[in-house]
Amino acid sequence: MSTARRLLTFLAPLRGWVALAALLGFATVGSSVGLMATSAYIISKAALHPSIAALQVAIVGVRFFGITRGLFRYAERLVTHQTTFRLLAQFRVFFFAAIEPLAPARLRQFRSGDLLSRIIADVSALEDFFVRGVAPPLVAILVAGLTWVLMASFALPLAAATLGFLALAGIGIPLLTRRLSRRSGRAAVETRAALNVSLVDAVQGVADILIHGRKSAQQGHIRQLSRTLVAQQNRLAWVNGLNAALTGLLSNWTTLAILLIAIPMVSAGDLDGVFLAVLVLAAIAAFEAVLPLPEAAAHLAGSLAAAERLFEIVDVAPQIQDPAEPLPPPQSARLDVRNVRFSYSPTAPPALDGISFSVAEGARVAIVGASGAGKSTLVNLLLRFWDYRHGEILLDGRDLRRYRADDVRAFMAVVSQQTHLFNATIAENLRLSRPAATDDELISAARQAEIHTFIQSLPQGYDTVIGEQGLQLSGGERQRLAIARALLKDAPLLILDEATANLDPLVERDIMATLRAISAGRTTITITHRLVDMAAMDEILVLDAGKIAARGTHAELMARGGIYRQLWTQQRQIDLLETGSPAILP
Repeated sequence: MSTARRLLTFLAPLRGWVALAALLGFATVGSSVGLMATSAYIISKAALHPSIAALQVAIVGVRFFGITRGLFRYAERLVTHQTTFRLLAQFRVFFFAAIEPLAPARLRQFRSGDLLSRIIADVSALEDFFVRGVAPPLVAILVAGLTWVLMASFALPLAAATLGFLALAGIGIPLLTRRLSRRSGRAAVETRAALNVSLVDAVQGVADILIHGRKSAQQGHIRQLSRTLVAQQNRLAWVNGLNAALTGLLSNWTTLAILLIAIPMVSAGDLDGVFLAVLVLAAIAAFEAVLPLPEAAAHLAGSLAAAERLFEIVDVAPQIQDPAEPLPPPQSARLDVRNVRFSYSPTAPPALDGISFSVAEGARVAIVGASGAGKSTLVNLLLRFWDYRHGEILLDGRDLRRYRADDVRAFMAVVSQQTHLFNATIAENLRLSRPAATDDELISAARQAEIHTFIQSLPQGYDTVIGEQGLQLSGGERQRLAIARALLKDAPLLILDEATANLDPLVERDIMATLRAISAGRTTITITHRLVDMAAMDEILVLDAGKIAARGTHAELMARGGIYRQLWTQQRQIDLLETGSPAILP
């Protein structure tokens, strides 16, 4: 299906609004034609000094068409924009619903600035398609029919000439316009997207840009993109100017053609001379219906290019597919991983290579290893962000892939090192995990995470806005807020994915003590490269290059030596250098 046809499918639920907009547009132009025709008739007839009674109908007509033109124009604009806003809102919901299943696996190939450009600028660009590309052609067709009937009532040659020039203005010029603007329209969309990406990158990385002295280079790159975009927009403006000139020229030619046909008819007595000005001004007024069409064609290429960029994402197949007949949500937090192998792409080395382990309900298991060992990959598989192809993961004794992804994620609470905090209040951030939570439940979760006292010390308490990414909080406070959010969810399975990474050892020790307290009696999987509080774990799995290199309790692994003892010794040395005291608990 072509891009234009796909866009038109979004009009189906609003076809009544579209029809109403087209009818109101037709009524507006029809009133303009009526106003010009009756005005011309009054002026021409008045020149013959008739009685006022002979002009009464025309006078009433001028008043009627003058009033209705304004009323119809207002109603047409109101309905057209209401339809457009509904369509854009519908498309935004459709687009978000389409990309939500793609996160995070399929969206990794797109840069954040590019996604932002598609969601905002490209969706907004569709306004031109709906406002200028759908209703105006329908209005032009209706007005052309009205003009034919009006002109044919006097003479068929007049109707044929008028309709011919209207067709040139409504079809010929738009085709020429589209040909001239196709490349610039698409290029402008792509350049605007590149500019948005560069601006987002510059804002997000402004500190690093300044530190490395790349301010001038980045400014030059953005300036060059801006100049390119301006040049492309200037070409589109030049095409629009050409449209206006050609449309005006055709309007004048229409006037000349009507005069050349009508004057001999007047001389021959086949046409009352009073109607000469009526025909000319009615034809000129009919051109109002085709004036938007060339401009619509100029914007069509850009609108279609924007739509193609949006459909490029929508058409990506999700990495995760829910089963046709999903199992009911799991009841037990027992987890069994059996010989799981996984690669992020067919050509990539395995991130997990035949790992097997079990986590009993209520047990605490740690999965440790250096960065790149495969720890985060395991979390992604457990949360069904990616699906494995070899081996099996059993939750409550059943294959993880037989559950709905939402049911699996509802069964787990995750505290990660990159927990996203929104630019909202503390209460709103906490309720992300459970929107219906009461204030007492929020306070209870915050108390368990040992952050309630801090929140109460803030001027607005739980109604304090914490800024984008929670930057008004310290690293430890952000992590405690993430812990409280996970506690509020009250899921049977708790996953701590590098929950204390990037924190100084002393803060880390305090948060680990909190985590140790809140995980008592709860099935907990701790994934970390820092060997903190390992003695509290029922079992420790050491990952190395996607394989389980060692397993056992802290005491067993320390006695055995090998990779675990090496990691523990390295971590102890780092902590001693940073704080002067070991942060690793025996």
